[in-house]
Amino acid sequence: MFFALKKICSFFLMPLQFSVLLMLLGLVLAAFTRRARLGRGLILAGLGLLLILSNKQVGMALLLPLETRYPAIPELSVGATLPPELASCRAIVVLGGGHSDTPGLADSHRLSTSALARIAEGVRLARLLPGVKVLCTGPGSVDRSSHAALLAGTARALGLEADRLQLLDSARDTEQEAHTLKAALGSEPFALVTSAWHMPRAIALMRRQGLAPLPCPADFGARPNPDFRWNDWTCDLSGLERSTKAVYEHLGLCWAGLRGRI
Repeated sequence: MFFALKKICSFFLMPLQFSVLLMLLGLVLAAFTRRARLGRGLILAGLGLLLILSNKQVGMALLLPLETRYPAIPELSVGATLPPELASCRAIVVLGGGHSDTPGLADSHRLSTSALARIAEGVRLARLLPGVKVLCTGPGSVDRSSHAALLAGTARALGLEADRLQLLDSARDTEQEAHTLKAALGSEPFALVTSAWHMPRAIALMRRQGLAPLPCPADFGARPNPDFRWNDWTCDLSGLERSTKAVYEHLGLCWAGLRGRI
């Protein structure tokens, strides 16, 4: 019940939903009450908020501080000398990132773009660390494949050996995943793969549990162009998506901090 309530509250606090709620409330006040002035103000506030958060540069500015907290693992050749922190990892953990249950599609096509980017990075690291186990996380229902199983299926399709894969499909969010990983890995160092914008919260939750994760970010959403392009300053869905990810993560960090989880 608490988990569902948390998801519902976070849903309505996202930029699009919150902006629409403001505008709907404004319409109701303007049309059916004597607070027409307040109603018009709320309509303008909702519209202005939606436009601002849909701007590509605003979304970039909100997302970049999260994504640049930890550097990406550079391109490395198989057999090359690895950075000491990466070479010391005893496991690779790929956090889940959502999927659809559409029948008839390959596992890779059922994964969200974030989840696909995460497992691709996990497979890349697995080739650099031969013999190291890859732990895939993500829940599922009784009659459907778990998210962890879809990640593992995609990893196999990308050439990773099946015996190197392990499923952790009981946890429903990052906080629960930290507890599950504590039982599975203890204090052993491991490579943690998740979206770059989600990495600060994931690392904080893991370290709070006494785990030793090495940040290996993937799925970068804020990748600014080095030269000026006029359409980088327009408003569109990509700007809104970046803002939404940033707002979601900052809310998650605040909630975890208030509860003493980080």
